[in-house]
Amino acid sequence: MISMIGLLGGLLLLIVLTMRGMNLLIAAPLSALFVAVLNGLPLFPQLVGEGEVNFLSNYMGGFTGFIASWYMMFLIGAIFGKLMEDSGAADSVSKWIVDKIGLKNATLAIVIACAVLTYGGVSLFVVAFSVYPMAISLFRQANLPRRFIPAALAFGSTTFTMTSAGSPEIQNWIPIQFLNTSPYAGWEVSLIVALFMMIFGYWWLKRMVMKAVKNGESFVVRETDNTKIRENLPNPIVSMIPLLVVLVISFIFHDSLAQSALIIALLGGVFTTYILNRKYFSNLWNAVSEGTMGALIAIANTSAVVGFGGVAKATPAFATAIDFMTSIPGSPLIGGALAVCVIAGLTGSASGGQTIALPLLAPHYLDMGVDADALHRVVAISSGSLDSLPHGGYVVTTIRAICGETHKDAYPAFGALTVVVPLLGVILAVVLFSLGL
Repeated sequence: MISMIGLLGGLLLLIVLTMRGMNLLIAAPLSALFVAVLNGLPLFPQLVGEGEVNFLSNYMGGFTGFIASWYMMFLIGAIFGKLMEDSGAADSVSKWIVDKIGLKNATLAIVIACAVLTYGGVSLFVVAFSVYPMAISLFRQANLPRRFIPAALAFGSTTFTMTSAGSPEIQNWIPIQFLNTSPYAGWEVSLIVALFMMIFGYWWLKRMVMKAVKNGESFVVRETDNTKIRENLPNPIVSMIPLLVVLVISFIFHDSLAQSALIIALLGGVFTTYILNRKYFSNLWNAVSEGTMGALIAIANTSAVVGFGGVAKATPAFATAIDFMTSIPGSPLIGGALAVCVIAGLTGSASGGQTIALPLLAPHYLDMGVDADALHRVVAISSGSLDSLPHGGYVVTTIRAICGETHKDAYPAFGALTVVVPLLGVILAVVLFSLGL
């Protein structure tokens, strides 16, 4: 009982500290320490035998293990995104989409712009940074409440694109090394689920925005707003070529190189962006430097909550919860989806949740004869649900750092679209796979 209180209390503490603005690099180890103390875990490796569980080793094991596995993907992906941003290619693609869809569909334009960039391999954080100025401009012209901008950015980036078949985002690639699958695993079901999330999620977003407008809400201008959009932009069609290069290279090499194909694909995107848009760069090496720093911050925040998960999984309560979820009657995919959802929620990270969950779940379910492709897709989609609880790194960055909103104003819509909609998508995926699709 005390173990479970410690585990849930630690998660609650992490959420509260994050919502109060504490840096994740501090909030995560503090919350993990709370979990360790209430579960009676020794604090230091010197107090136990070699290899035995303790707070410091488990936390740093999770922290450094995630960096060792995914640093190159974060680094090259962030640099690719920054080069797309600095050259104006990301703005060109986004502006072209916005111009085609029009001001009346401002919200849809932002969602599609984010979706195109995300599915093209641009880092989620970079997508939010690059599309935000246009979102401000559009919402201002359409007089829509700005508190919905974070939800629009996140919906286009982290739902029907991030975890779908073929996506070059790492949330779709982590299961490959544990399940020996491909990034296109379960693509038929993935397509149906993505369409459902896209249509239902946009309907819900539009309904929330219109309800707020009907209640008298409007756009509130701030002195800090910068709606200036670059005029000298590369051709939008040419700007999409690097995104296609990432998708094509990842498709060609995924069988032979598994997740390492993503490194080659993103490098291909980097070089293509430079070759096609070199005359448009405002400061090439500064963009590379900013991309590097962005990668360090993103992977450090993710690793911090993965470290929290490393301590959490050493507790008796965690083992009890996993046993319960993996023994749920019915389709084994239900237990797998639920377990990944919960662990992603504990870590506040889809990639972090998968990294902790899959080493435990994959052997168990594969030994049971569960279809690896189905498990891959269910795990990917479910990881993108509870990862968006208030303490998630992407949530905090998008709402506070990028959009300058508060959780109180922005999170209700944000959570509805990035938690509830993916959860419904997971349920649909399990049902479809159970029907033999």
